[in-house]
Amino acid sequence: MKTAKTVDEQIDILRSRGIIINDSEKAKEILHDIGYYRLGFYFFPFEQTHPQTANRTHNVVPGTLFEDAVALYYFDFDLRNILNRYLTRVEVAFRTYLTYYMSLQYKTDPLWFVSPTVVIQSFINDFDRKVYQSEAFKKNQQIKRHHNKYPADKYAPAWKTVEFMTFGSIVRLYKSIDNKDDKKTIAKNFGVGKSAVFTSYIDAIYTLRNKCAHGSALFDLQLPNGISAKGPKLGLAGADCQNLNGAITVLQYVLKQISQNRANDLQKELDDLYARFKKQRVELVEILKKCSGLNF
Repeated sequence: MKTAKTVDEQIDILRSRGIIINDSEKAKEILHDIGYYRLGFYFFPFEQTHPQTANRTHNVVPGTLFEDAVALYYFDFDLRNILNRYLTRVEVAFRTYLTYYMSLQYKTDPLWFVSPTVVIQSFINDFDRKVYQSEAFKKNQQIKRHHNKYPADKYAPAWKTVEFMTFGSIVRLYKSIDNKDDKKTIAKNFGVGKSAVFTSYIDAIYTLRNKCAHGSALFDLQLPNGISAKGPKLGLAGADCQNLNGAITVLQYVLKQISQNRANDLQKELDDLYARFKKQRVELVEILKKCSGLNF
């Protein structure tokens, strides 16, 4: 097992791999700030064996600067800060419309989210363990107040319960709705005619949101579930159905259905970010484009 290294040792390792470090003191400051392990994700695309992950030597292509990985890291940092605000807008709108539509559609059953006539049984079977008995729900003051007032209720009604479910649980709930017409109606509200296509969109947005929330690398994002190309004409094909460009394109489309003004704001912020990054070395800009699929 490898042992921990001092910052001086980390710099020696980076240099042994061919990384050019012109200012050791500045490099130490950055390694203390960002961390050697985290910064390693941003050196990966400069490695001679990239994108291979097995049997890596970690040796980089000649001419790779320490500053290249740092610039890529800060691009990710700025992009994450931009996307977070708009991802939250989509999450809230999706949660709100799903709750509104389904609660009116099944008006006589305020617990439709655990009804076997509305959602599939596997979701119901897991609901207590994954949602209602989770630490977050046990500590939720609004849910606790509901049960103090209505002690006979096993669950709070949908407009309370769904409000406090995680985005992941909301996505699972949508996928678990049994009636295809219900899923289609919800999808159409966000400009998508087929529920299967919308599922791929919301999966992409959920993955992007999680990556942003946990500070993960974005530039080389690979979606575990591809984006369907059978929906609106978004110009996605091949690698774009699984990369960062595809995820952002889907976010922009869904956001546009919610608010054209917010979609315009997002585009302007992205354009400004891309314009700043284009001032970096040409080789670095090309690496970002290749890894992300972004075209700017």
